[in-house]
Amino acid sequence: MKPLVFSLFVLLHGISTNAQDRLLTRNGSISFYSRGALENIEANTQTGVSVLDKKTGQIEFSVLVKSFTFEKALMQEHFNEDYLESDKFPKSTFKGHIEDLGKINFDKDGKYTVSVTGELTIHGQTRTVTTPATFTILKGAALGDAQFDITLSDYKITIPSLVEDKISKTVKIALHLKYEALAQP
Repeated sequence: MKPLVFSLFVLLHGISTNAQDRLLTRNGSISFYSRGALENIEANTQTGVSVLDKKTGQIEFSVLVKSFTFEKALMQEHFNEDYLESDKFPKSTFKGHIEDLGKINFDKDGKYTVSVTGELTIHGQTRTVTTPATFTILKGAALGDAQFDITLSDYKITIPSLVEDKISKTVKIALHLKYEALAQP
């Protein structure tokens, strides 16, 4: 729990602006899916922490790797120990911005499609990612949704040679974030 609190502290102070301009989620949903010949791999977490600055479009995100849950315990163990090495690389992060922030009216209910670009860090490797995202504004809350693919080798995630032909080399990541106004101190 302490790493999550620390991550939240870093995120909140990483975006410098008035509190009323910031939106926050502490329970962002992240899932990933990979279809393979051997078996499909799927995991979810509801513990993503994210801050969004409505004025600048800056967005930061952090998730503890060990928070992902799998249907099979053995798969979760291999994910943490062999693939993501979560003791060595305990969290994944994203730091970026909404490219076309002017398309979103945070004061008007509606659905807005934008582009988000930033630095995604997984397994200690950082790559630039640009993806379409949809923000749905509803009664002051902002729901953010995005899906994108990553290539495991870009993040130096290796697949053992015994199963490399049976496991996909790409993974689809899906985010669903429900932002709310950051409470005033």
